[in-house]
Amino acid sequence: MTERMWAELPTPLRVRLAEIAAAAVGALPPADVPAALRPLARFAPRKRARVGVGQLLGELAASAAFRSAVLTWWSAHRGELAPPEADPVAAAAEALLAQRPDAAERIAEITQRVDNVTLRGERDAALARADKLTAELERMRAELTEARAAAREANSAGEREIERLRGRLRALGMRLRLAEDAAEAARRELDELRRTAELRLSATEAARDREKARVNAEQTRAARATEAADSARESAQRARRADEARLEVLIETLGSAVTGLRRELALDRGGPRPADLVGGTSAREPQGSSIVDPAGLDRLLGLPNVHVIVDGYNVSKAGYPALTLFDQRGRLIGQLGVLAARTGVEVTVVFDGAAVLAGPDRRPRGVRVLFSDAGVAADDVIRELVVAEPLGRSVVVVSSDGAVADAARRDGAHPVPSSVLLALFGHG
Repeated sequence: MTERMWAELPTPLRVRLAEIAAAAVGALPPADVPAALRPLARFAPRKRARVGVGQLLGELAASAAFRSAVLTWWSAHRGELAPPEADPVAAAAEALLAQRPDAAERIAEITQRVDNVTLRGERDAALARADKLTAELERMRAELTEARAAAREANSAGEREIERLRGRLRALGMRLRLAEDAAEAARRELDELRRTAELRLSATEAARDREKARVNAEQTRAARATEAADSARESAQRARRADEARLEVLIETLGSAVTGLRRELALDRGGPRPADLVGGTSAREPQGSSIVDPAGLDRLLGLPNVHVIVDGYNVSKAGYPALTLFDQRGRLIGQLGVLAARTGVEVTVVFDGAAVLAGPDRRPRGVRVLFSDAGVAADDVIRELVVAEPLGRSVVVVSSDGAVADAARRDGAHPVPSSVLLALFGHG
């Protein structure tokens, strides 16, 4: 038997085969039941046939062993079902399970029976519909006859009513034309009002936009003025703090150094001399003096409140050229710490930030270690440090760079070559 024959079985035969297989699944030994059908054994036979019809027919078509087991069980229990001789569907099912040559003929017979039953049902339904339509036609014919009679009776009255309605229609037509003329006039007036309203609205929106632009401009100017005021206030505060810091350092320097400076520099204690009061002359701006030997530097460091600013790599590369930059910084910072501890001076050492290598630097007490920002040279930082100090404080700039030394001298600081500081350290 071909798979197509199993797939095209008539509905009564499919149902009967499913019922037979469902009953057999519950009674056969588990070994004779395909694994795919064993879960169906938990259901009642009717539910097996209804739920698992596709699986049951699929296994019957695919498994000759299952077909044989079902046929054997059915042959032994056919008394419980309708005998094949009295039921053509049962006979076709038995022929199909046994794979007999007449199975196709019996299936065709069942198919023909099903088609005949279907055709008879369709014919009976068509006859019923025809009878219903005939009765409906007779009823409609009767109603039509009655309507024609009523129409004839109402014809004369209808003509009079039609004439009355025509007169009313003419009157309504006149009123409609008058209403249309009034509507057209109202429409023109409405268009004019709409144009006027649009012009006023455009003018109002333009005025609103101008006012909004003016308000935005005022707000922008106010915001800029506020930002400028805040910036000016912040700049003033920074300048005030810098001035206060410089003033405090200057007062401290003047308070503690006046006596020492007079003694060390052999200054007179009196007021101005007669030569100081001669007119027609002016004094030059004070400039720092150069220190060229360790003894002079040591004497200068003995003054009160001295600030020593060191050009870091200029000194370290001259004193420790064999070391790495990191080791040079550590060596120099350590010796500056000893100098600060011995003399009590304020020490600031500045390195170029671009040359900084990984690793922490030691920061001894009394030594300020600075690195210039990216794009900023250490020379510029040294110049700013000198300018930031108040006039009157002793500032020493240690560098062998001629430009740095000249700038320090012009700004009132004392330039000291790197070799002099190294000699003071004992490395001259």
